[in-house]
Amino acid sequence: MPVMRTTALLSITAALLATTSGCTTPGGVALRPDGTPGLQECSEEALKTMRILRLRVGDSSLVELDANQMRSRRITLYDGPVESVLMRDMGILETTTRLYGQVWTSGPQVVIRYYEAYPPDGDKVPICAVARLSEDQLRKRPESKPGTAILDGSMAAVSIVDAFR
Repeated sequence: MPVMRTTALLSITAALLATTSGCTTPGGVALRPDGTPGLQECSEEALKTMRILRLRVGDSSLVELDANQMRSRRITLYDGPVESVLMRDMGILETTTRLYGQVWTSGPQVVIRYYEAYPPDGDKVPICAVARLSEDQLRKRPESKPGTAILDGSMAAVSIVDAFR
């Protein structure tokens, strides 16, 4: 019986911790009370790689948010991993480079952070970049259900950062 009580206690404790405002995602990102991701430092490896590639903070481009929904008038994004596609060169990352990252849909707009770039003729490299909210590109439609975000359009700006804020 003590094992069952301990297991039950651990399950309840885990559930309570997951519902607090300071919970973290499986990748270790702390979440704000509204479910959006909090501050996160870029890895040293990503910062070093971006210096070598001469990708500077503020360098930007255009990105198709979901490689599976390119050029769609309206798309649905889900919480979790995403594969995006550069539509214009960004530094030495050329058009059609794949960007791999994470989507959060809890707040009024989608948050997308990119952690890897995969150039068409190269190997995956670590980066830090974000999809930007300019011109309401990432504002969710009111009919979006929890865990999803319906957006008007499949493209957004993407920018290099040195930390996620």
